[in-house]
Amino acid sequence: MRTCAKTLVTALLVMTSFTALAQTTGWLSVPEHPPVKMRMMSTGEQSDDGSKIQTVLDVVLDGDWKTYWRSPGEGGIPPSWDWSGSTNIESVEWHWPLPKYYEQLDVMTLGYKKHVSFPVTLTLKDNTKPALFKASFTFPSCTNICVLTDYDIQLPIDPQTLELDEEAMFLFNQGMSQSPREANRTSVNGLFWDKSKQQLVTQLTSKEGWDKPMVLIDGQEVLDDFFSPPTVHITDNTMTAVFDVSNWIGEVNLTDRTVSITVSDTNFAEEMTAQVESDPIAYQTSNNSFLVMLGFALIGGLILNIMPCVLPVLGMKLNSIIQNQGASNRHIRLSFLASAAGVITSFSLLALGMTVLKMGGNAIGWGIQFQNVWFIGFMLVITLLFSVNLLGLFEFRLPSGLNTWMATKGDDSHSGHFIQGMFATLLATPCSAPFLGTAVAYALGASYQELWAIFIALGIGMSAPWLIFALFPSLTKLLPKPGAWMFKVKLVFGLMMFITSLWLTNLLSPFVGKFPTILLSLFIVVSVLIWIGMKLGRKVLIPIMATTTLVFGAALIVGSVTADNWATPIVDNLDWQKLDAKQIPQLVEQGKTVFVDVTAEWCITCKANKIGVILQDPVYSHLQQEDIVLMKGDWTTPSESVTQYLQSNGRFGVPFNIVYGPSYKNGIPLPVILDSDTVIQAIDAAR
Repeated sequence: MRTCAKTLVTALLVMTSFTALAQTTGWLSVPEHPPVKMRMMSTGEQSDDGSKIQTVLDVVLDGDWKTYWRSPGEGGIPPSWDWSGSTNIESVEWHWPLPKYYEQLDVMTLGYKKHVSFPVTLTLKDNTKPALFKASFTFPSCTNICVLTDYDIQLPIDPQTLELDEEAMFLFNQGMSQSPREANRTSVNGLFWDKSKQQLVTQLTSKEGWDKPMVLIDGQEVLDDFFSPPTVHITDNTMTAVFDVSNWIGEVNLTDRTVSITVSDTNFAEEMTAQVESDPIAYQTSNNSFLVMLGFALIGGLILNIMPCVLPVLGMKLNSIIQNQGASNRHIRLSFLASAAGVITSFSLLALGMTVLKMGGNAIGWGIQFQNVWFIGFMLVITLLFSVNLLGLFEFRLPSGLNTWMATKGDDSHSGHFIQGMFATLLATPCSAPFLGTAVAYALGASYQELWAIFIALGIGMSAPWLIFALFPSLTKLLPKPGAWMFKVKLVFGLMMFITSLWLTNLLSPFVGKFPTILLSLFIVVSVLIWIGMKLGRKVLIPIMATTTLVFGAALIVGSVTADNWATPIVDNLDWQKLDAKQIPQLVEQGKTVFVDVTAEWCITCKANKIGVILQDPVYSHLQQEDIVLMKGDWTTPSESVTQYLQSNGRFGVPFNIVYGPSYKNGIPLPVILDSDTVIQAIDAAR
C-alpha cells in the first residue's frame, strides 16, 4: 500500500514538473562559451482567441560581454534564429528593447550588456492543437574578441493547458516596457537627406515636449549604412536630430529610401517609418536656417499683396495717394509709413494670439480666426462699411475730432491709413502662398522668439510696397493724374470690396445654415442697390450694374478662351470620404492610392486649387480611377482630428494635399499651389 502511495506521489510530482518545464526551456549554455546563458519561457498569457502566445527569451551575459541590437552599428551582427523546424507555428514577432551605444577602439555599436529580455510573440496556426517552437538560435557576443554561438531552443506549447508564470510575465512586461510601440505621442515633421554633408536630418514633434530624447535610425533599405549618435536640437515641442551617415562602400545617398525611426524619452518609446526626402532648405538646425526662414517670410508676405482679398485695399491706398498728389513728400511718406505700421501691428497681434494659444496648449494654425463666427461677422461688417464708403454712399468719421478713418478721403490724419494696413492683413490671413506656408509652419513649431520674428518678417514683406513709396515718395508722381476717371475706379474698388463682403457672408453657412445665409446675401445686395438708387440716383446705379455685368461677362469670356485650363466639370462629383488618418495605412496595404485634400471654405487658395486643378481634366479623370481613394479634411470650423493630422505632417494651415500609395507609404506632400502635372506625377509615383 505504501509502495502504491509512493508511486502515485512520484507520478504526480513528475507530471507537475513536466507541466512546469513545458513552459520553459530551462537555462541553456554552451560549454565552449560559459559567459552566456539563456532560457525561453512562456508567460501563460495568450490572446482572446488563443492564437497568440506570449513568450520571453531571457539572456544573461557575464562581465563585460555584450550582444547586439537589430542594427548593430559599425561592427557586429544581430542575433538571429531559424525556426523552420517548428510545429503549428504561423509567425514569430521579435520585440527589441532599446539598446545603448558602446564604443571600443573607435568603433561605435548598439547593443546590450549584463541582462536583456526579448519579448517574443508566437502566432499558432491552429489554437486547438499543441505546438512546438523549435529554433536554432545564433547568438553573437563580444568583449575584446567576438564569439558566435548556436543554441538549440525547443519550447513545447499547449494552449489548452498553459499556466501563468509570474517570473516570465515580469520579464516579458519589462522587455515590452523598453521596446518601442507604434507612434502615438510623436510624429515626423521632416526627414531630409543632405548629400553634400552626408547627413540625415530628422525633425520630430512630441505632444508633451522633450526631456532627454534618444533617436535611432535603421531599416531594411539602409542595412549597409551606419548612423552615428545624432546631434540633437530642441525647440519647444520640436526636436531636430542630425545624423552623420557612412558605410564601407563609399558615398551614401538616402534619397527616397524608407527608414525606421525609433525615438524614446523619459517615459515612452515609439517607432515609425518615413521616407527620406532631398530638401536641404526645408529643415532648420542653425541660425543660418532661421535666416532662410526669415527670407521665406519676407517673400511670402510680399506675395500676399497680389492675393484677391488684398487687392481692393491696395487699390484704395493708391487711390488715396492719387487724390493727394499735390501733398508734400513728408505727408506722403508718413501716410505710407502709417499703412506699413498697421500691417506690422496686425501681424504682431497675430503673433501674440498664437503665443497665448500655444502657451495654453491649444491648437494653432494660419487662418484659424476664420473658424470663429464672430470674427467672420466682424469682418463682414467692416468690409461692407469699406465698400459702401467707396461707392460714395456715406462717409464714416471717427469720434474725438478725428477727421476720418478712411485714407481715401485725403485728410491730414493718418489713422485711416493705419487702419487700412491692419484691415489688409486680416483679409490676407485666409490665403496661403509659396514660401508663406513653409515660414508659418517653421514659426508655429519654433520658439516664441522665432515665432515673433517670423510674423514680423511677414508683416515687413507684406508692407514692402508701401515702404518703398515711403522711402521714395517721388514715385507717386509716376501715377496717373486725378480726374473724372477716379470716380469709376472707386466704383470698381467698391464693387471688389462688396464681393469680398458677399464671400464673407457665404462663410457663415457652416454656422447658421445655407438658407439663412442666402437670405442674408440677398438682403445685403438688395439693400445696397436700393441705397445706391436713393443716394446717387439712376445715373450711378446703372453704371454700377453695367460694370458688374461687364466683370462677370469678362470672366466668362476669359474662361471660354482658356478652356484648356478651366474646363468642365466644375461640379464636384468625386467620391470624397471623411479624412481618417488611421485608415490610410490599411488602404495602402490593400494596394490603394490615397489622395488627401485638407481644405476650408474660407481658404482662397484652396478654392483656386479645387476649381483650377482638382476639378479639371486630366486630374479629375485620374481621381476617378478605381484604385484611388479620396479623403477630405474640412478645417472650415475647428476640428481636433484635422488639426492633429496637419500638425503630424508639419503643417499649420491649409491647403494641404498629400498622396499615399504602396510606393510612398508615408506620402508625397504636394505644393501649396497645385498644377496638373505635379498632381498626376505624384499619383503615378505613389502607386
